[in-house]
Amino acid sequence: MKKTILTLTLLFTCMLTYGQDFTVTGTVSDTTDGAPLPGVNIVVEGTVIGTTTDRDGNYEITVPSASSTLVFSYVGYESKLISINNKSTIDVQMALKT
Repeated sequence: MKKTILTLTLLFTCMLTYGQDFTVTGTVSDTTDGAPLPGVNIVVEGTVIGTTTDRDGNYEITVPSASSTLVFSYVGYESKLISINNKSTIDVQMALKT
């Protein structure tokens, strides 16, 4: 009985800790001139959760975990994978494909 209660308590605690959504915001720009990049695709790796940057290169995305990884992709540019690591603001610079 004690094991069951302990197991349920731990499970509930984990759900509260890891089941909370986390919001990340930032700006995506070009490495060459720092110009904002509109329409960059941003997806939580391994999910269908995603968004795009606005005309000023700004984005906001709600992710299932603060330890998720974001995938940034844009036509003609190198894709980037960035671990969130509990950061609520992530600015990204993307480089043209060579």
